[in-house]
Amino acid sequence: MDIKKYLERKKPLIDKEIEKVLPRKLSEKWLEHTLGKAKYTYDIETINKSLAEPIWDLVDRGGKRWRPGLTLLCCQAVGGEEEQAMPFTPLIELVHNGTLCCDDVEDDSKERRGKPCMHLIYGADVAVNNGCALYFLPLTLLYKNMQNLPGEKIASIYNLYSEEMVRVSIGQAMDIWWHRGKKPDITEQEYLQMVVYKTGVLARFAAKLGGILGNASREQIDALGRFGEALGIGFQIQDDILELTGERFQKGKGIIGGDIHEGKRTLVVIKTLEKASDKDKERLVEILDSHPTDENVIKEAIEIIKGYGAIEYAGEKAGEIVETAWEEIDKLVPESEAKETLHSLALFCTEREI
Repeated sequence: MDIKKYLERKKPLIDKEIEKVLPRKLSEKWLEHTLGKAKYTYDIETINKSLAEPIWDLVDRGGKRWRPGLTLLCCQAVGGEEEQAMPFTPLIELVHNGTLCCDDVEDDSKERRGKPCMHLIYGADVAVNNGCALYFLPLTLLYKNMQNLPGEKIASIYNLYSEEMVRVSIGQAMDIWWHRGKKPDITEQEYLQMVVYKTGVLARFAAKLGGILGNASREQIDALGRFGEALGIGFQIQDDILELTGERFQKGKGIIGGDIHEGKRTLVVIKTLEKASDKDKERLVEILDSHPTDENVIKEAIEIIKGYGAIEYAGEKAGEIVETAWEEIDKLVPESEAKETLHSLALFCTEREI
């Protein structure tokens, strides 16, 4: 099945599961279920205004839901049923939205999914707190164990979550330090490792979660994890490309050159600095380190990048990484509609235009 049609069909179902974990309007019953009975008194109105409303403002803006879709497909591809995985999709999607809240504050971003970022509407303190809250709120799926999973399976998911969340913070630490201009010479291999941790591990988490819930073999779970990781890398590289080429901005997806404003050392930047003349290299670094807001300056940086074939190189690299990981999956997972849709997802991550 075409992945876009698949995700369109599954998005409402995934969102229903998110509402079960985090209702749009929190009640005393939900608070007691999630946190326990108040020792004193819950201020329900404040909790709704400062947490539920800002989070749902972000979640309702859209998002492709491809990570929870990956969980569903991986579960089915190894012989499991969608019903086994669907209740756990909020664990992936809410954590992902948490990273967006924190990233936007750290990067001083202005827009997210066509609207001002959470920190610009509600304040940086609210955005940071909600980003952190989103890392932990979906863990109610595990500690309440409403699906009655065996203890061993719950422990496996907890361990997977813990490992990957540590890696997310390490990847973000590298990215922040780099876009502040603190490391002048970043290699392609260092960049790819940063992306594995910053973006790849959430997709790896999603894929391995599907495998665990679908009772896959250890070999299949590990291969699914490598495939998910590759999807995350491919998605991020394509994101870097779309930040520069303009397609998404023609469709109302933000301001062109956001990564230039943030000073990000993406693969296209790294490759350009590797190949550029001393004059162009010096100018590009100067622009990146100044975090420009002037559109003409941003366009100047983009033209330097385009002049060295870095965009084409990055696109080819993304496709190569994903295709290599797919070859392993192709050998270990039997033919099925879920497997066919997984392959469609692989192509989507590296060929999308928005």
